Amino acid sequence: MSKKETAFNDIIRKVRKEIFGKGPERIHTDFVENMAITKMYGNFTPTEKFIAKTPEGVQMVHNARTRMIQELYKQRVPDGLEELVGSKLLHLFSDIKVEEDMAVSVFIFEKPIL
Repeated sequence: MSKKETAFNDIIRKVRKEIFGKGPERIHTDFVENMAITKMYGNFTPTEKFIAKTPEGVQMVHNARTRMIQELYKQRVPDGLEELVGSKLLHLFSDIKVEEDMAVSVFIFEKPIL
């Protein structure tokens, strides 16, 4: 893993820890053209795991996680993210598979990531 990918992962982990109280236990990012594709495992707090024991709880955790991260990035791009990749963030697509405690985010930037 390159230093840039490691630094990107550190920013993403820090943001998620700040807003959810827990960052992912494992995180991996690949840069492809103008995209950063980030896979995260071990995302949930003990409270979220408890809530997700019912179908309604799964839906609640899914909605909260995906909506919160989308709103956060709409309001403000995390410090250092655009500087690190040398390009402006245009879009973020994010989803989480509650049953597998796995999240994927696709960051689309204005220019290719070198």
